[in-house]
Amino acid sequence: MSHKVIFDTDPGVDDAMALYFAMAHPAIEVVGITTTFGNVTVPQATANALYLTRLAGVKIPVAEGGAMPLMKVAGKPPGFIHGDDGLGNLPTRLAHSGQAETISAAEFIVTMARQYPGEITLVAVGPLINLGLALKMEPQLPKLIKQVVLMAGTVIEPGNVSPVAEANVWNDPHAADLVFSAGWKLAMVGLDVTHRVILESAYFAGLAQHHQQHPAITTLLHAVNFYCDFYQAARPDLGHACYCHDILAFVYLVAPELFQTQDGRVRVQLDGLGNGQTMMDRHAGALAYAQSGWEAHRPETRVCLQVDTAQCLALIESTLEADWLRKPLVS
Repeated sequence: MSHKVIFDTDPGVDDAMALYFAMAHPAIEVVGITTTFGNVTVPQATANALYLTRLAGVKIPVAEGGAMPLMKVAGKPPGFIHGDDGLGNLPTRLAHSGQAETISAAEFIVTMARQYPGEITLVAVGPLINLGLALKMEPQLPKLIKQVVLMAGTVIEPGNVSPVAEANVWNDPHAADLVFSAGWKLAMVGLDVTHRVILESAYFAGLAQHHQQHPAITTLLHAVNFYCDFYQAARPDLGHACYCHDILAFVYLVAPELFQTQDGRVRVQLDGLGNGQTMMDRHAGALAYAQSGWEAHRPETRVCLQVDTAQCLALIESTLEADWLRKPLVS
């Protein structure tokens, strides 16, 4: 099965890994990239998306998206995790002529959904402002989109910005709750599985050698080393390695059989100490709750709770090691 994908992203080191996996996998056609705030500012996210695609030798439309949450006060990008530029503070960048689209990310999503009804998959791995704005622009969007896959949230695993919240949802909880409540075919690939898949920096060093020091992969290696430095300080038990977070959204897209899932209604806590918590009705509607918001008419989300780690890593590695890179479109 082939997948026509709009990649909604805030690159970001693990976003860069995910982008290159998507570009490398033969069943994925990235028809557009929409950028959001999160790991970096929106202008930086757009610059990174343009740069990463041109380094790999491919022109993909990039539409710049929302710069702040729907209602929450915007936070500061975590430069200590991804670097101030999102790619580990690259010492230099090669020049390219890529430019962002003249329409916004939300407009791009709606335009493409109308042009290809029932064909577009949205893979979103950052705060969900662009999907939220697109839903407000086109209320029929869930009927036009084939499916949505999110790297977002957590059900059982502790959060990474609070004891209960995952960063993408926490950054814009109101947009996230809108997305979880919209009624499209929706899968959540959250910390419950992304914390089970780890790659060492040594793998990316070998990948750079495998691809004969192609600029796209040496750039990724630089970013990964910075990312792994952060994790080594925060989690010495991991070694010089990192979680693969965003790449798992695409692994789920092409190989959902590697995941154990459960369907249930997911809602988001909008304020207080639990701000950004993804709450799931794991009783599958068997209980009639006194609390409103969990009624039977509300849509369900397919939530990934376990993953075949070995098979997942094998797929990531074989995909990235394939012959997919082209001559860079840079000077």
